[in-house]
Amino acid sequence: MGLSFLRGNSQTPKGHAILLARSSSDPGAVYATYCVVPPIPMSLAKYISPLLAAQIPGEALNEAMNTGGVFPIPPMLEEGFSLEQLQALAERRDDDLCDVGSLSSRDEMARMQIAVYSCQEYAQLYSTYMASASQISPAKIQAAEEVSPLDDLDAEELFLQTMPDRQKLTELGKLVGTARYALDGHDTKLLQETKQRMERLARLLAAKYRGQEIVNSAIDPDARGARLAELYISRAFKLLDEEYADIREIENSIRELREQQ
Repeated sequence: MGLSFLRGNSQTPKGHAILLARSSSDPGAVYATYCVVPPIPMSLAKYISPLLAAQIPGEALNEAMNTGGVFPIPPMLEEGFSLEQLQALAERRDDDLCDVGSLSSRDEMARMQIAVYSCQEYAQLYSTYMASASQISPAKIQAAEEVSPLDDLDAEELFLQTMPDRQKLTELGKLVGTARYALDGHDTKLLQETKQRMERLARLLAAKYRGQEIVNSAIDPDARGARLAELYISRAFKLLDEEYADIREIENSIRELREQQ
């Protein structure tokens, strides 16, 4: 659930992906790194420099050394990209494109840790896919690649029910980004799938979080929809953290946008 595939399929990952994250304080800021699962396993301990190793969290470095050389390149989510640039790049290179969530632009350690852990998560998806693909016929592999992500929603339903509210809201925020991506690309199928996932999450949230309003705003093709969805998500987190003093200003902004419609 950590990675949201904007391009590609989590059931049949290609083994190479652009990973992106958004700034929690600036919706327009996008950070990215690249993850590739090498076809020939290798030990990074033989190649990584002492200078770089000193900058990587010990636990993350140990994990990276024992995963066949899977590591983000560069090792930190770097800024200086737009979502449109990354979409075009992934299309030209035939890469998977994965949204790993939001982060604080000022926290460089978090940018490094998220890059490492997201890369490991992607590698695990790829490893699972390759292990299962080796046991079935080419015809069945092709069929698996055509399976809609909606086919495994029943299993996800059980998982979603165990999520704490913070994780549900975080996942909902990721799906808002996926919905806007689908709208920009006129991808009706992706938009419908994303809407269904969002509605499942919204139904599991208390009414005070206004989950359905988040969904409705996220799939609204009007430019105000993106801003409204962002405000509703921010409001929900403020409620969760009991930061009630900040909610009035957010609700005023929501009301002003609603009046413009």
